[in-house]
Amino acid sequence: LLPIPVLDGGHLVFLGIEAVRGKPLSDQAVIWAQKVGIALLGSLMIFVFYNDIARLVRQWLAA
Repeated sequence: LLPIPVLDGGHLVFLGIEAVRGKPLSDQAVIWAQKVGIALLGSLMIFVFYNDIARLVRQWLAA
């Protein structure tokens, strides 16, 4: 489980923080963390897509 807020691991992190603090996080903090998590996942997907395309182009040019 990755501790990225959008994923299940992120929800576990939020539950852990709430358990330590004794009160829930503010809605604003949760929304901000969700946006950061989405940005991280989007960036990772773009990076992986770019690497796959670059590898295919290099193989095509080498052939």
